[in-house]
Amino acid sequence: MLDRDAALGALQIAQKGGADFAEVFMEDTESTALSMVGGKMENAQNGRIFGAGVRVMRGVTAAYAYTNDVSRSGLARAAEQAAAALDAQAGSPEEIAFQVKGDGRAIWAQLLPGRVAGAEKAALVREADRAARDISPEIVQVSCGYSDVDQRIWVCNTAGVFAQDRRVRVRLAVQAVASDGQQNQTGFEGPGAAMGFEAFRTRIDPAMAAQTAARTAVTMLHARECPAGRFPVAIDSGFGGVIFHEACGHSLEATSVAKDASVFCGMRGKPIAAPCVTAIDDGTLPGEWGSAAMDDEGNPTQRVVLIENGILKNYLVDRLGGRRMGMEPTGCGRRQSYRFAPTSRMSNTFIAPGESTDEEIIASIDKGLYAKKMGGGSVNPVTGDFNFAVQEGYWVKNGRIQDAVRGATLIGKGAEVLMKIDKVGGALALGQGMCGSLSGSVPTNVGQPMIRVSSITVGGR
Repeated sequence: MLDRDAALGALQIAQKGGADFAEVFMEDTESTALSMVGGKMENAQNGRIFGAGVRVMRGVTAAYAYTNDVSRSGLARAAEQAAAALDAQAGSPEEIAFQVKGDGRAIWAQLLPGRVAGAEKAALVREADRAARDISPEIVQVSCGYSDVDQRIWVCNTAGVFAQDRRVRVRLAVQAVASDGQQNQTGFEGPGAAMGFEAFRTRIDPAMAAQTAARTAVTMLHARECPAGRFPVAIDSGFGGVIFHEACGHSLEATSVAKDASVFCGMRGKPIAAPCVTAIDDGTLPGEWGSAAMDDEGNPTQRVVLIENGILKNYLVDRLGGRRMGMEPTGCGRRQSYRFAPTSRMSNTFIAPGESTDEEIIASIDKGLYAKKMGGGSVNPVTGDFNFAVQEGYWVKNGRIQDAVRGATLIGKGAEVLMKIDKVGGALALGQGMCGSLSGSVPTNVGQPMIRVSSITVGGR
């Protein structure tokens, strides 16, 4: 664990170097990754990440240095290097009264992955591989992966925080490829949880995830090309929330807002979405993929209402962003590892349930698209322009789901789409993913009930 005297020494060195705030972050992370391709186990890997970083600030200027030498002298050198980058006048160390927070327990983990034999983990991967192949002889390739992470962190800063946390996560990923000899289609499922290995007995069904991925691939193999045009679109629950996450959520992070690089700058208290839209980021949800007891700045995670009935209420604010914006942190300072300084990041971000039913939403579409599963895409966080692929889609006519269609993309601007959401269903679901930004890749949930966008550009043929 982090030696308090060594951390205090580093903080005092940073203060002498002119910092008006300093922080030590230390982590000790163990991980396992297994992968199977084509029915053969290709990779089995155990890893460990161990090290610490020292961040210093003066006003709205910050510097960061990291090391895997967490001794008193190693932390001292990192503090000296970070403080030197501030190029500030020398200061005087102040007395720091630490308030210890957190006990480092794996809050949502009952069975730590490190106590589970590798053979049992490999059995999950083999089960998923078999289940996907059994769906159809048209499934020509299956790639399966299992991963777990057991991360212990400590945060110590000049504001008096001395906190620790333990995060345990497990995940299964399955990609299935269907082929008719001339063309291929792909399906993917990646369920995960901030839980121990018990998640595979209570929440994650490897066979079901694999079957779902395979069925998507086979369905899309026999789908016709999607028509192009501007239509109403129903976007299903779960990973459909990736559009809000990418096209709108990033624009609500202080990482963008504090630099005046967001379309939502200066919009607090103003309408930015239709009245039926309420959007929330909640890092406190027990066992959810993006959850933790505290963020990587030592602040308790929070439930933050971003949009309420269409009105922008809050941004996601980290400590440095808060200094630039004159706002308090919201418990969202996150980082991939000790090699990264934290920035404001989403955790479990979703559109809250509304008053419509899925049946009502589909019935309201005379001619349009039902996007059952969303795939990858790209977005410009400054403008909100996005382009997302539909992994599994169906044509809707006269209020009824018709045949499957492939090759569909959704094209638009985040701010415009928020205003065009005119129906929100009542059944919320979440989908797991990894989100990349300035502070690296972190686990995040996206989610929503089924929603209807009254009009959006659909790319197709």
